Amino acid sequence: MHREKWTLLLVSDNGDDLLQRTFQTRTLRLAAGVGALVCVGLFGVLGFFGFLGGQAVRNVQLDRENRVLDAELTALGEQVAELESDFGFLAEKDAELRVLAGLDQIDEEVLQVGVGGPGWPTLEENPLFPLDEETAKEAFAAAYDLNALQRRSRLLRASILEASDSLTAHRDLLESTPSILPTNGRLTSGFSNARLHPIHHRELPHEGVDLGAPRGTPILAAANGRVTRAARRSGYGLVVELDHGYGFSTRYGHASQVLVKPGQRVERGEVIALVGTTGIATSPHLHYEVRVGDRPVNPMNYVISGAIP
Repeated sequence: MHREKWTLLLVSDNGDDLLQRTFQTRTLRLAAGVGALVCVGLFGVLGFFGFLGGQAVRNVQLDRENRVLDAELTALGEQVAELESDFGFLAEKDAELRVLAGLDQIDEEVLQVGVGGPGWPTLEENPLFPLDEETAKEAFAAAYDLNALQRRSRLLRASILEASDSLTAHRDLLESTPSILPTNGRLTSGFSNARLHPIHHRELPHEGVDLGAPRGTPILAAANGRVTRAARRSGYGLVVELDHGYGFSTRYGHASQVLVKPGQRVERGEVIALVGTTGIATSPHLHYEVRVGDRPVNPMNYVISGAIP
């Protein structure tokens, strides 16, 4: 079997030339083995250079990605710095609002809303740390700053809402506080626990003030409120009574005409009646009372200077 021979014939196109070669079977097998080894080696070399080329391409791509990442981190740092400046401005405005609302200032340490401590990841735990320590530091710092800004945002939001609610309540209280004299007249009789009554001729409490004015002079609501009475009342004649909330109520007596109805909402300065002499009165005037928790108080204690119509 090993002595078998193989003959290779090569004939030209015109058939004139003939090339003949005879090979031993062992020789052919040896040539095939050498050829296979050469092919394997060639493919190995090609694969190695292909790997180097692919690695070079990947390195270029990674380098490009790193540059993009660095640029993104730089831009993020600039945005964080700008946000910190904005939060500083908001903190100043929040402090002003809290002053107007009568609230205590937020402690500076609380306002900083520090982060870190148990549960907060360390730099070494950042996925980038084993790959690029500097990039990991920048990413860690950006995440730290963003976390702090988020906490400050929540704190300032809560503080501003608290100040806003307080200001709203304070505004409502001010609008419900009787702060003007209801008519343009002259003070003829003040608040007193014992005043000589002009008709009964004996000392009686005078639970309001009398403002002398011509008949038909407009009577104004002293504050925002709701009409609880608009009718005659013994001694007061035609009277309007308003409930202002917060424990405040007012009474306007001796009117010649009532211009509102029970249940109607009125605002400070709105005309509710006209000056007259109904009830027990010797001349046209307005009897005006302020009550706190249904207890009569001196109306002049609530009149703001310059708020007399």
